[in-house]
Amino acid sequence: MKKIKSGFSNLKNAVPNARLQRITNQFSDESMTANLRGDALSLELADGMIENVIGKFELPLGVATHFQVNGKEYLVPMCVEEPSVVAAASYMAKLARKCGGFIANADAPIMRGQIQILGIDDMDQARTAINRHKREIIELANEKDRTLVALGGGCQDLEIHEFSDTHVGSMMILHLLVDVRDAMGANTVNTMAEHISPLIEKLTSGYVKLRILSNLADRRLARASVEIESSVLEKDDLAGDEVIKGIEEASVFAEVDPYRAATHNKGIMNGIDPIVVATGNDWRAVEAGAHAYAAKDGRYTSLTTWRRNANGNLHGQICMPMAIGLVGGATKTHPAAKAAIKMMGVDSATELAQVIVSVGLAQNLAALRALSTEGIQRGHMKLHAKNIALQAGATGDDVDIVVRNMIDNGDITIDAARRFLSPKN
Repeated sequence: MKKIKSGFSNLKNAVPNARLQRITNQFSDESMTANLRGDALSLELADGMIENVIGKFELPLGVATHFQVNGKEYLVPMCVEEPSVVAAASYMAKLARKCGGFIANADAPIMRGQIQILGIDDMDQARTAINRHKREIIELANEKDRTLVALGGGCQDLEIHEFSDTHVGSMMILHLLVDVRDAMGANTVNTMAEHISPLIEKLTSGYVKLRILSNLADRRLARASVEIESSVLEKDDLAGDEVIKGIEEASVFAEVDPYRAATHNKGIMNGIDPIVVATGNDWRAVEAGAHAYAAKDGRYTSLTTWRRNANGNLHGQICMPMAIGLVGGATKTHPAAKAAIKMMGVDSATELAQVIVSVGLAQNLAALRALSTEGIQRGHMKLHAKNIALQAGATGDDVDIVVRNMIDNGDITIDAARRFLSPKN
């Protein structure tokens, strides 16, 4: 992908349209302009996507720039309402580029389908029967999606989990491990689980209840890392080494304290959710998987770690489930989602996952750098100033005037905005 020229965020000539035109010019596709500008989703199409449609609800769609992952350039669409998210991710990506960018990888797209089996009189016999008929079960599951199998996916293996003493008695949970390729996988996995249930009841002499995908996609992890030289991190009167020390201390705080980890991980998801939403993926599934994975060892902790390495540089890494797709659902239905995916230039769900976790790592770095130096509010409130001006009733050129006066006076509040507002308003 061609790199967007610097100054993208500072285009002032009909700002959103000018930015959008610069992007669409790269792709020689004017349909992207219409699909990304807004109102691309017709009421008729929306009515076919969910139930009881009465309208549509829009969020701002921004673009994070400067991202380089595994040596490839990316424009990153981010659908989010919170000020500073896009700017912070872009700035950290710019710093990371100076040191080689982000390195990322991801597991094969394996999702789990769970089948709950109750009323088993002999657990040993049931387990033996499932293991003995393992190949038959897998082949039966794969009957439901021959296309997926032809693409190299499909049910690959089984796992048996037993819970001998619960409020409703003993239960066995059979896991189907399904390679879903470029799909998120929920529909395929659920269909397979339902299809094989009669056979499972026959083999175990029990009865099947729930048959459902798990959103703890711990076999579908995505990872990213970055190394940033200390000189790149210098800030105001702070040397790079001092900034690294503060980031490392903040990282350890989140690793040991679940109260801090919850907010720390929320900051990571500030970078991840907007991309998941923009590409038409299931952000609730990604959120559920992230937080469940953060507690996988019995105590909720950070999804990232930041350390000074042997070279004296800052090294950060992230590892988390990433159940996203490029086929199925809104990714293939919503015009803006399709345009966002085209903008990114990703060829597979695995590549998309790698970019997403890289943005999450960048967002986390931005938050830790701010928290451990100037505090989170200074930079955030400057970017929030436009929202304050709009709330005070500013329009047109008055918005920039009010914002500039609030920043110059160090008073970014609704009362200050009203004071600086032109008398004609």
